[in-house]
Amino acid sequence: MNQVINKVTKDVIPSKVIEQSKKKIANLAFKLVEKEIGKFPEVIGLEFGGSYAKGTWLSKDADIDIFVRFKKSTSEEKFEEISKKIGFASLKKYSPYVRYSEHPYVEAKINNTKINVVPFYDVKIGEWKSSADRSTFHTKFMQKSLTLKMKNEVRVLKTFLKSNNIYGAEIAKQGLSGYVSEVLILHFGSFENVIKSISQIKKNQVIGKTSKNFETPIVVIDPIDSNRNLAAAISNENIGKFILICRAFKDKATLTFFKNKKLRISKKYWENLLVIKFNFKIRSPDIIWGQIKRATSSLSTQLELAGFNVLRSKSYTDQQKEVYLFFFLESSKIIQIYSKNGPDFFREDSSKSFISKNLKNSELMWVGNNGKIISLEKRKYVDAIKFMSEFLKKNLQTCIPKGLQSDFKRGYKISVGKKNLSKSIKEAASELISTDGTLIYFN
Repeated sequence: MNQVINKVTKDVIPSKVIEQSKKKIANLAFKLVEKEIGKFPEVIGLEFGGSYAKGTWLSKDADIDIFVRFKKSTSEEKFEEISKKIGFASLKKYSPYVRYSEHPYVEAKINNTKINVVPFYDVKIGEWKSSADRSTFHTKFMQKSLTLKMKNEVRVLKTFLKSNNIYGAEIAKQGLSGYVSEVLILHFGSFENVIKSISQIKKNQVIGKTSKNFETPIVVIDPIDSNRNLAAAISNENIGKFILICRAFKDKATLTFFKNKKLRISKKYWENLLVIKFNFKIRSPDIIWGQIKRATSSLSTQLELAGFNVLRSKSYTDQQKEVYLFFFLESSKIIQIYSKNGPDFFREDSSKSFISKNLKNSELMWVGNNGKIISLEKRKYVDAIKFMSEFLKKNLQTCIPKGLQSDFKRGYKISVGKKNLSKSIKEAASELISTDGTLIYFN
């Protein structure tokens, strides 16, 4: 294992040339923002944050986070308004745009490096007014706590997570964030120790110190806020993948764990894929991703209630115009009849109610060997496309998030299979009919 880790460590440390280039971009952006903040008495400072400030950045995709410090007394309205003005004015040469976390912030690219201008309040630890208020405390804590060796171990862990497609806190990914990577290295001491510890982790195990109870599969406590569980933002799927790849790497460490892998697609299941496609009016990626994930979850429930077994589901957007909701079904066509279990016949009121309610429309009804009254029912829909078409016509306002309803009203298409999908959309959908790359390590 050490040999592989040593090789990766050499590869992930940015060269002096890349360091100088990144520093030049960072200083340029900082000066541009610094020039603008003097116009606003509500702003009392400026500082670098994130992985760049902490020295844990990866050379290929390091963002530069510039944090704008606001007086605690600033109203939320002014906080948002002024921060956007500062961001747009300072980065006007670089096509700035708004992104959303809890509050809006401005992002732009200088020489392919993302610059984020993020507002935060000047508060004491624990007196948070916005989620970004913790960030500068995170930066100072990690600058003080991580050794140079640990910073490079963080880079190895981030590369490991990226190569296995579970890195990134954004809602589209719901993976392990850069800060979680730093917390894990700080807690366990090294990348090797993270691998060994996570491969043996128990359900609901707590990493860190807290007096609070949390209901996530694992718990990762924020070192500067013991009431905050960082793992709450990570999907169960990604926690599972993380544990599995740690086990596999511990058993047989190779460089393949640090290389992107091709999916093992089972092409025969394309016809089990139900696809809903629509266009949306452009908005923040964080907002549209949240909306389409909720829509996918809601429609999965409705498909299940109609008798279509949803094996997996996924949402996808190009973040510019198109949205696709994918549902991998056990079958897109189901049999018309099904049995419905009623109550135990000893339950007088319940059994009487079940019989009177269902007898008229039931195909057959009988007392089963399981002691329950059973009704043979006839489904209204046996085809997934027909069901979804009729369902959306009648239930758009109750089952689609409010923010998406106007997009749906402008039109949508429902199909099965890959026939009308472009190459890039097929790639996005194929994840649902593939063996997870995490599991291939166990061959």
